[in-house]
Amino acid sequence: MKLHIIARGKIGNSPEAQLVDRYIQRIKWPNNITQLPDSGGKIPAVSGNMKLIILDEKGTLYSSVDFAKILGRWRDDGVSEARFMIGAADGFDNEERERADMLLSFGKMTWPHMMARAMLAEQLFRATSILSNHPYHREG
Repeated sequence: MKLHIIARGKIGNSPEAQLVDRYIQRIKWPNNITQLPDSGGKIPAVSGNMKLIILDEKGTLYSSVDFAKILGRWRDDGVSEARFMIGAADGFDNEERERADMLLSFGKMTWPHMMARAMLAEQLFRATSILSNHPYHREG
């Protein structure tokens, strides 16, 4: 299953970009990042059996293990792509939220899109590590 992050806003050559790259390069699953301008831009076409996940403060909080289990189930069910959307400053409207298969939250606080991207990249690496029994994730 491909992990695809689509994020509004350019991250440039920042410390956050370095964190994103650090984790994305460590993920053994196929993955991609698409950057879009703050508004407009062409969202890649939907193809195959895909899941749409929107990062949203109104979303569900998952533990890393539970998040990994969801990704593992999707992978095992033949989902071709898990597409993670990170919005611009105004987030997503109700119509966009309703189209999503999952609303995912990193908490009630609002995070800058660059930090959210780094946090998502890390959690995707952690989830794939959990699923492969890699020692990166330690439960305490």
